[in-house]
Amino acid sequence: MVRAVALAQASQGRGIGGGMETLSSIILIFISAALINNFVLHYFVGICPFLGVSKRVDTAFGMGLAVIFVITIASFLSWTFTYFILRPEAPIPVWVWRVVGGSPDTTVDLSVLSYIMYIFVIASSVQFVEMYVRKFFQPLYDSFGVFLPLITTNCAILFACLEIMKHLQDPTRLWGLGEALTLAIGGGVGFTIAISLMAGIRAELDLCDVPRSLKGAGIALIVAGIMAMAFMGFTGVDRGVERAITALVGG
Repeated sequence: MVRAVALAQASQGRGIGGGMETLSSIILIFISAALINNFVLHYFVGICPFLGVSKRVDTAFGMGLAVIFVITIASFLSWTFTYFILRPEAPIPVWVWRVVGGSPDTTVDLSVLSYIMYIFVIASSVQFVEMYVRKFFQPLYDSFGVFLPLITTNCAILFACLEIMKHLQDPTRLWGLGEALTLAIGGGVGFTIAISLMAGIRAELDLCDVPRSLKGAGIALIVAGIMAMAFMGFTGVDRGVERAITALVGG
């Protein structure tokens, strides 16, 4: 993801060439968030729903779709609040500070409120999804049980918001909304892939002779570790994609 982030930062303000580099960086950010630096298997965030809702493939896939929806909404709102209000020298608090007669030499920085704002945004997004699923998809809501409200505590969503905030702290290298949403959707897709694979493996494990001491969470954690090592095989894919895009644009 670091390589994709560097390309995204370098592409700011370069006209048509910069537009192509931005497109390239968006593709690389998505691939990195979904596969190379998978939120669950690389950063180990979102482990609670990853283990708790991965006993059935249909439920796991539904949870993944819910996470994609929530993380996209939360990241959109987080980028908006951070860009216009929370980051250093954000336009709205600077304007308010000037209106109330504040010194123009004072640096206005409300980033200390970021965690509170992000938690509020995530909780509101989850509540909206819960009401929607309960009204239109009652069987899916019943199968989720207590795990749907637990999306609120899914640290993968907060992690995405914090990553977006990190790339809005430097005013000379700001992430646009496109990069922020790409990171969010890519992270959500990566979570869906990981939890669906885990559910499929655990369904097969029910037919296996697992030692009694490893049944349940024990074998699930071992499988998660093996999956994390398997996903390390995607390392370097971003370089291949970058070379392919460069060759395509150059040709």
